[in-house]
Amino acid sequence: MHVPRRHALRQGPVVATLLRTAVAAARPRPTRAPETPTPAVTTTVAPRPAELVRDYIRFVGGSTSAYKGELPPHLFPQWGFPPQAKTLKDVPYDLTKVLNGGCRIEWNAPLAASEPLHVRTWLDDIDDNGRRAVLRQKLVTGTQEHPEALVTTTYAIVPLPRKKGEKREKKERPRIDLEWREVARWRLGPKAGLEFAVLTGDFNPVHWVPAYARMAGFKNTINHGYSTLARAIESLNKALWSGDAHRWHTMDVKFVRPLVLPAEVGLYVGDGAFAVGDALGGPAYLTGTFTLRET
Repeated sequence: MHVPRRHALRQGPVVATLLRTAVAAARPRPTRAPETPTPAVTTTVAPRPAELVRDYIRFVGGSTSAYKGELPPHLFPQWGFPPQAKTLKDVPYDLTKVLNGGCRIEWNAPLAASEPLHVRTWLDDIDDNGRRAVLRQKLVTGTQEHPEALVTTTYAIVPLPRKKGEKREKKERPRIDLEWREVARWRLGPKAGLEFAVLTGDFNPVHWVPAYARMAGFKNTINHGYSTLARAIESLNKALWSGDAHRWHTMDVKFVRPLVLPAEVGLYVGDGAFAVGDALGGPAYLTGTFTLRET
């Protein structure tokens, strides 16, 4: 679908955060990591524009009728990224090199689209093994009626400079189980990264500027991890739960391999688990597990 470019005008807070991160990278960084968990950053976010929410749901393959008067939970980076960035201001790492490692989403109650969102976030833990630092952040989003409607844990990975002569450790990439079944297939165009950026504000150029992506070591632009996740969730809603978007309770996801655009990929499902990849037996771009609500 065509994503109206006017939505980019609504992404001021996210774009400003990206610019601040770039500027901060040129300044001296702290020499020591802060004690965790850090104090919480709290803010109140105005209701998301209805037109933006509608176009976002359609773009990731969802049905607007499944979210009548509600926000899809996988939209959380759109309002969560700016306050989350504030929790990282004292870390001694180059955040321009940060990679999205994955997330956990715990969806406890609907988020009313017409109400302000009460957001609380903090840096929960830092795991630095000398080769990479994993920054674990908590984000709690709620309304007046449901203060903890959505609880997410995100994992940001920062590669650290290698010592002279040190070789990068090679890890076996997860592969899609041959016994799983394909339940959906998507075609992602070359502008999928730009369109998702317009809808969420994540204008990291690696997702929409081919020359920048190639400088970063990729063959072309790469899809946003959260875009792949949102499509996976909406495909699961249709394929497994008859369009009931409220059937699942938690999602645990790892982004294990960059998805270079354009691409055609499938969603594969096992017992309580799923993955996005090219084919059965092939390497995965995303792996995840889910739990369902009690009925």
